Amino acid sequence: MFRKNTSHLQPSLFGIASQLPESKLKKLKKSKEYEFYRLVFCKIKEETFAVLYSNTSSRPNAAVNSLVSSIILMHHNGWTTEELFDRIDFDLLTRTALGLDTLEETPFCPATFFNFQNRLLSHFVESSENLLESVFDDLTQQQLKTLKIKTDIQRSDSFMAMSNIRSYGRTQLLIEVLIRLHRVLSDQDKAVFNDVLGPYLKQSSGQYIYNLERSSIPHELEKLGLLYHRLYEALKDSYKDIEVFSIFERVYSEHFTVVEDKVTVKPGKELTSNVLQSPDDIDATYRTKRGRHYRGQSVNVTETANPENDLNLITDVAVYSNNTDDSTILNERLEHMKDKTPDLEELHTDGAYGSEGNDKKMEELGITHVQTAVRGRKAEVSMKIDETSDEQYTVKCPHQCVGSEKIPKRYKACFDVNICRRCSSSKRCPAKEKGGKRTYYFDRSDYLLGKRTRNIKSLPPERRKIRPNVEATVKGFTKPFNHKGKLHIRGLFKTMVYAHAMAISINFGRLWRYMGENPDLFALLSLLYGILPSRSARHWQNQLRRATIESQNRQLPEPSQYFTKAA
Repeated sequence: MFRKNTSHLQPSLFGIASQLPESKLKKLKKSKEYEFYRLVFCKIKEETFAVLYSNTSSRPNAAVNSLVSSIILMHHNGWTTEELFDRIDFDLLTRTALGLDTLEETPFCPATFFNFQNRLLSHFVESSENLLESVFDDLTQQQLKTLKIKTDIQRSDSFMAMSNIRSYGRTQLLIEVLIRLHRVLSDQDKAVFNDVLGPYLKQSSGQYIYNLERSSIPHELEKLGLLYHRLYEALKDSYKDIEVFSIFERVYSEHFTVVEDKVTVKPGKELTSNVLQSPDDIDATYRTKRGRHYRGQSVNVTETANPENDLNLITDVAVYSNNTDDSTILNERLEHMKDKTPDLEELHTDGAYGSEGNDKKMEELGITHVQTAVRGRKAEVSMKIDETSDEQYTVKCPHQCVGSEKIPKRYKACFDVNICRRCSSSKRCPAKEKGGKRTYYFDRSDYLLGKRTRNIKSLPPERRKIRPNVEATVKGFTKPFNHKGKLHIRGLFKTMVYAHAMAISINFGRLWRYMGENPDLFALLSLLYGILPSRSARHWQNQLRRATIESQNRQLPEPSQYFTKAA
């Protein structure tokens, strides 16, 4: 049964505040963890998670805001689960961040923590809804609205999130899957297949491969193909509902073909980047980028970027398989981004995000796409297409400018053939001479592409170089990676949880630093967030005076109404 956690709102008479001396209590109230409690923990909408629990009268759930906040802190600090619980039990600052006022209580046990994450996964599988993404969206909208951050200009970038898995070669992967399949077989089946599986069970898959001669690997693959076929035919009815067998079946179909009971090993060039990379992460895909090999997922990040903002926040995070092109990711996220920030008008990206589909969708949504570079070969002779009115264009080459004519499926522009013949670039020109005319054919996608390539030149100089700053945001996400540049987790959903937890913590970190740099706004933010530390009336009168002046200078909401409520 779902129940909100409100116990943190009523401090204990014999809680931490009563045990610490005034100087240490004052220091605690100024800590980053205390602000995390106020600006993240207290703002989590716990009712969003009610769908995870029974509607009938039963034992109440553990505190959702404590569970979610713990996930955020764990990923942000790179803690293991064991380290997280040590911090909860013995670290006063961590307990403060989780709204724990006494030293005796523990909000949940490890089993509850794991069960909660499993519930999140089950809900995602059933509904495709990531509840932690909802927390990120809710918190971000509150922060954007409170601080009046302009969201009309934003920037995007992506990074590779490598799964914490071992890199298997093809033969080793096939053997590893066999070893794991053997573990789930019944004693009777183990006895039946002991003669054929025995050689692979005496050592690890890595040790088996180490003892193989390179020249014998093709023959080994053929043996494995026959063995896979035999096992599949014998076990498919009895083990079809077991996860390990599903992995075995997937590997069998990916690496072998069977025609009239003849098993053939697929050539390496026929294997796609979607084939299983490891039995420990069935979601991981393979990609090579800038000469480096990646197995895992790709994370796309979007943040505000208006030069007038004193503070920029992450507004959208999306996780995809790492073999998904950036332009495809953007195409699928554009409508979500527009829904969350309706005033989005200008999006800055690198060259990987451009595509014909994105040009059309951005035109529909009223977004100007600004790229620091454009993917593909540069045209030897440029044709500048400008839209003069509906279905009317002018086309300009280095020596001529002519109007267009609409034909059934596209447009055409006819140039003076005499001028074209005197042009030194005529042989490389996309306009072709036919029937005494020099004609250039194009459609609206060509116009949109040309417009996209010129967008950056139409901006003021200070707005042409705002995209690279998003790379600093990317570094914030990759900071907790291990020494091999890998996540500490595996799987698509866990990567999604990681990405949104990190986005929440990065936004909070920026808000925390901003408040430290602008102490006069501290009281105003407190009131806007609805949490007011206990101080004297005279103190708040002074803060009101300062915040009113600051609000006028920064065009923030008039604070007097909030101070009236607080009083």
